Amino acid sequence: MVPNTPLAQLAAETAQKFERRFGRAPRWIAAAPGRVNLIGEHTDYNDGFVFPMALERYTVIAADRPASGNGRLIHWNCTRKNETAVIDLNAVAKGEPKWANYVKGVIAGFQTRGMDPGPFEAIMASTVPLGGGVSSSAALEVSTATLLEAITGQTLDPVEKALLCQKAEHDFAGMPCGIMDQFISALGQKDHLLLLDCRTRQPQQVPMSDPAVQVLVINTNVKHELVGGEYAQRRQQCEEAARILGVKVLRDADSQNLEQKKSKMEPLAYRRAKHVVSENERTLHAAQGVRAGNWPTVGQFMYASHFSLKDDFEVSCAELDTVVDIAGDLGLDGGVYGCRMTGGGFGGCCVALVKTEAVERVAEHIALAYENRTQIKPTLFVSRPAAGASVIKAG
Repeated sequence: MVPNTPLAQLAAETAQKFERRFGRAPRWIAAAPGRVNLIGEHTDYNDGFVFPMALERYTVIAADRPASGNGRLIHWNCTRKNETAVIDLNAVAKGEPKWANYVKGVIAGFQTRGMDPGPFEAIMASTVPLGGGVSSSAALEVSTATLLEAITGQTLDPVEKALLCQKAEHDFAGMPCGIMDQFISALGQKDHLLLLDCRTRQPQQVPMSDPAVQVLVINTNVKHELVGGEYAQRRQQCEEAARILGVKVLRDADSQNLEQKKSKMEPLAYRRAKHVVSENERTLHAAQGVRAGNWPTVGQFMYASHFSLKDDFEVSCAELDTVVDIAGDLGLDGGVYGCRMTGGGFGGCCVALVKTEAVERVAEHIALAYENRTQIKPTLFVSRPAAGASVIKAG
């Protein structure tokens, strides 16, 4: 398993990189976490329920004003890609490199609120896996917004900040994401999962501090690319299913309603709706299970979620299914309560609920079995529910 770099250490390392590059210490440091969704997939853009947790994996940004006259420019270095984006505050527009569009969208959102940060230099580092379905994009957006709060000295309401970041992803990255990723990155609390009603945007913090259970994340290391592709297609299919059912969004449908209208629906539309309707029910039941510490029940809902995503929503893939099969074969006796794909699908990560006493053993078994079956080396790590975005140094 890959250990998590503590946030304080990652922040100190990022500050050192800034100092080496610019010859002075950064004035501001901000961070935001990635997330894993325990259950509630492809429900957020249907106004449904999601149940994510913030990961102990972060994007950290260190910044300072330019040492000399810099006009209205931001120089933003990404250590992961060893690239620097130059952003003109007088004309913030989409372009290359693509990762900078997430940053630009947030800056533009602040400017529309009269919160112009002015010129600065920044270095960014991250331990959130890319393309793994654990929200590296939201971690970048929310850490950027948190940095801009520190620079401008003006703080947004956390919900408004999450929505600003979501709009940045829609408008500048072309990804029609729901609200889950930005909400958990902005509002996460240590040792809590977040049950989020995506219609009312009302978050409920659900304690998860039981030391006897761990969340294991298994990255299949199969990359996905969702912008403009299958994700947008699934949204359209859900909208079409809602129209046939005579509801505004699938959140308003229930199992009885769905079965009554089944004969009027194409099989594809029925399956898409069936997943969303049943996933909302599973998510609420799983939250009750976490509150009660009933881990076997939570695990069963996770498995049911995966097979619904595989068969009805068709967003899984052979590698994700392989991980879930291996975990299922281990079962309760082997220390696994449940396992499912997490994120948009078509690759990325699985999430498993595992007995603490067995977590090392389970991780080793899954890693070896997965590599034997796929010839791909996975990456695994354990995380407790982490806190959301924070300003580490405020100038």
